[in-house]
Formats: sequence, structure tokens, C-alpha cells
Amino acid sequence: MRTHVIVLPGGGYAEHAAHEAEPVVAWLNGLGLQAGVFRYPLNVRHPLPLQALRAEIRRCRASGAERIGLMGFSAGGHLAGLAALAPGADAQEAVQFAVLGYAITSMETETYRPARLILLGDEADPVLRRSTSLDALVTSEAPPFFVWHTAEDAYVPPEHTYRLAAALAAHDVPHAVHVFAHGPHSLGLAEGAGDTANWRALAASWIREHTEP
Repeated sequence: MRTHVIVLPGGGYAEHAAHEAEPVVAWLNGLGLQAGVFRYPLNVRHPLPLQALRAEIRRCRASGAERIGLMGFSAGGHLAGLAALAPGADAQEAVQFAVLGYAITSMETETYRPARLILLGDEADPVLRRSTSLDALVTSEAPPFFVWHTAEDAYVPPEHTYRLAAALAAHDVPHAVHVFAHGPHSLGLAEGAGDTANWRALAASWIREHTEP
């Protein structure tokens, strides 16, 4: 089956981090995977980025992709998680697996508030904040997730990954979770980052498991 991985760079919903874009596609291509960067709309309110990503998923599927994977970092990881988990997607917008790196998963915490303010606004009520928190959207129908983070991340604390991991486990969703001891936020491929660079080998093995017949 033909797999296409959509790469979603981070940047707090205010920009697209270049090192989380084409370099990641090149790495995925080196694994034998078809991949491309999707530069979702910035500085706009929910659900516009999600609607744009779902349109991109439909476009990739119309171009022949039978299996769609998402790989997102930070805010891009939040968007990837929304596309994989939020209700309302049709069959052409389905996601088969998601890989999230140091992702924002909760809009109910005060962590990395700027991204929340851009996406939801300053007056977001508790219902909106919960409906855009990935841990609150997990069901038993969710696709497999690979999630990684660092314990030292000061911008998006690892609590975000722990929240999502607990929800995935509670619903028996296949998942792999890796929290590395060292490293700042926004590592991308984590080249030269010591043990944290192992996320690539771990993710590559996991992706093969979920893409090979």
C-alpha cells in the first residue's frame, strides 16, 4: 500500500520552523517513504488550520496515497493530533498513524500560552479549550501514535505527552512513548543531541511496523 507522510513543522501557530520541514522530509525519503511538508495557515483561529490539513489529506489521497501518516512538531504536533482525533472527519480524511514530537497536546494548561491565544483567542471558554485538547479527544477508534519529548523542555513541558499517553493507554490505542532525559524544545531531527537523537531510529522502526504489509 502506498503511504504518504505529511510533515507539519512547529512554530507556535505563528510561523513554520524551517528545520522541522524539508530536513524531516529528506530523512523520511531516505527511509523509502514518500513525504511532503504542509504549511498550514498561521495566525488564524481554530478550526481553519484543521480544515486546511483535512483538505491536504484529501488531496494526497486523491493523488493515490492509500495510507496517510502525519508527523508534527510542537504546534504542528497539536494540529497532527487534531486531524487524527477530532470528530467530523470523513473516510477520505482518515489518518492511519501519527508521530508527534514535543507536541502541544493540551489547551487546558497554561503551558505555551502564545499558541493557545493565537488558535483560540484570549476569551476561549472551557468547552473550546477541552475540545481542542488531544487527551480529551482520544477514543478506542484512534489510530496508532508515536510520541516523543524531552524532560527538560521548558516551552512545552512533558506533561503534554504524559496526558496524551495516559488517554491512549486508557482507550487501548496502540502507541509508543519516549521521554528523553536531556534536550531543549524544538530539536527537530535532534542531530548532535546525544541519546535524544535516538528518536529517529525508534520512529523509523515504528513507522515500518505500521506501513509494511
